[in-house]
Amino acid sequence: MNILELAADAGMLVVLDGKIGRTEYRSVHGTLDAFQRFVHALESALANNEESDGSQCRSSLCAESSSS
Repeated sequence: MNILELAADAGMLVVLDGKIGRTEYRSVHGTLDAFQRFVHALESALANNEESDGSQCRSSLCAESSSS
């Protein structure tokens, strides 16, 4: 699961601030309610990954967010 998609699906605004080489710099903005929805979605995604395959959980969440 891509954490940027989770943030957008929760109602947060994901902004591309800049790109240097292959590194992208992003900001995420939103209300407290949107942030709470994001946290709940992230908790659910982590729980689902731990039940199926805990070893892939962290790499799939972090790798997609830094290079997409």
